[in-house]
Amino acid sequence: MSKVEVDPADPEQDGAGWTTHLSLPSRILAVNILPLALLGGGIFYLDTYREQLLDERYKLARIEAQITAEALAGASRERQEALLIQIGKEQRLRLRMYDAEGRLWADSFQLAEPSFQLDVAGDETRSERIARVLDKAVDWIVGAPPIPDYVEPDSIYADAWPELRRARSQGLTQIQLRDWSDGTPVINAAAPVGLKGATLLTTRNAVDITNAVRAARTTLVTYFAVALLMSITLSLFLARTIVVPLRQLARAAVAVRLGRDRQVEVPRLPARRDEIGRLARAISDMSAALRQRIDAVEHFAADVAHEIKNPLASLRSAMESLGRVEDPELRRQLTEIASHDVRRIDRLVTDIADASRIDAEMTRATFEPVDLAMLVTNIVGSRADRAENEEAQIVLSGMEQRAMIMGVPARLERVVENLLDNAVSFSPPGARIAIALRDDGERVVMTVCDHGPGIPEDAREKVFQRFHSVRPDAEAFGDHSGLGLAIARTIAAAHDGTLTAHARPDGESGACLRLDLPSARSRVKS
Repeated sequence: MSKVEVDPADPEQDGAGWTTHLSLPSRILAVNILPLALLGGGIFYLDTYREQLLDERYKLARIEAQITAEALAGASRERQEALLIQIGKEQRLRLRMYDAEGRLWADSFQLAEPSFQLDVAGDETRSERIARVLDKAVDWIVGAPPIPDYVEPDSIYADAWPELRRARSQGLTQIQLRDWSDGTPVINAAAPVGLKGATLLTTRNAVDITNAVRAARTTLVTYFAVALLMSITLSLFLARTIVVPLRQLARAAVAVRLGRDRQVEVPRLPARRDEIGRLARAISDMSAALRQRIDAVEHFAADVAHEIKNPLASLRSAMESLGRVEDPELRRQLTEIASHDVRRIDRLVTDIADASRIDAEMTRATFEPVDLAMLVTNIVGSRADRAENEEAQIVLSGMEQRAMIMGVPARLERVVENLLDNAVSFSPPGARIAIALRDDGERVVMTVCDHGPGIPEDAREKVFQRFHSVRPDAEAFGDHSGLGLAIARTIAAAHDGTLTAHARPDGESGACLRLDLPSARSRVKS
């Protein structure tokens, strides 16, 4: 098992970086609205679209003016007037002719019915006024150059029009853009006619350009507004489905941390099958395990205090009496009592420290392959050499083949030692203790059976409780701490195994302790 080091100061650990100061709903809104904001930028792109349309219309106006001027050149006055009327009507233009002296002598709007009419200011509808305000706002945002207003001059001379002055002086077609009061563009084209100094002025109100841009802008704004509304609504819904349960979990976690209410229930959100639901159930299970651990620690501390208090009281009584006793034999007995109590306290402290370390050590331990058959055989041989089996006969079976498991050898050795100690202490002198091992490929099972008094069925779980000790009558009081089987079960659980107590399968008097562990092959498969 490896430990992952996490640096709490590393902003990359939570994947948020500089956004950690933003609330979760703010982040969700920002992420969903940002693409829409980019889409909304298309509103300003339409200004480029408008410029492209105007450029095309400039070219068309230049060509129209030049073609019309060529058609008018050399034609009679009557023919020129007829052409002005015809072209103006067909092309929706206003055409004006100026003679060599720059005096207006023909106007298509005066020769015939006007082919178009400029809207009068104040006759606009509400939507048109809003569209014109939006046009000005966009022009201001994109920094569009100002366009001069279209105003009909009072003078009938060509010099009243700057484009006509340039066309007369340069002899080239000139284009001029102006803005009508309703926001529509007015395009003038001035072209020389023939070689005698006459000039032509064409005027077009390009309403279609404004209408096209406004229609596209209106459609885009409508889609943008609908998408923005839907995005905000869905973002708030998403934020609510995430933030509300997270806040509930945070409040429950704070309540558990403060310990104000031991019955605080962390919501498990069983209806949710997403990551939030899995997180809620994980926190709930973690809180329950934490409560159990805290309760176990509190009970363990109380049991430790109780178990140590008894030998300390006995030791204190012996030491206080020792100073007042003169009889050598009685002093010797008191000294033996004190020495026994010291050994008992030392054994208790050692076992308590070992029991306290096991959980922490096992969470950090690295498992390695262990042959349980060889381990058991070596332990039995070492105990025989040290005469720790007393007069009991240890009989091994199933040790011929390897029984591989993954675990911590030192801790597994402790389990086997504790099971043998328990069996030896309850077995009568010369009795047989049978240790059997079986490996079925998925589980490795070891049983230790003695010929002692056995364990009543209602006490087969109690023997694994800490400080629970029912010892044989012949055994001196305090020789065992009552932690041996509890420690063995804790180690077995840390190896994903179980340790249970049973009656002998042959019906004879005695107990069988069964250690069940996953085989190394089953761990590799998983």
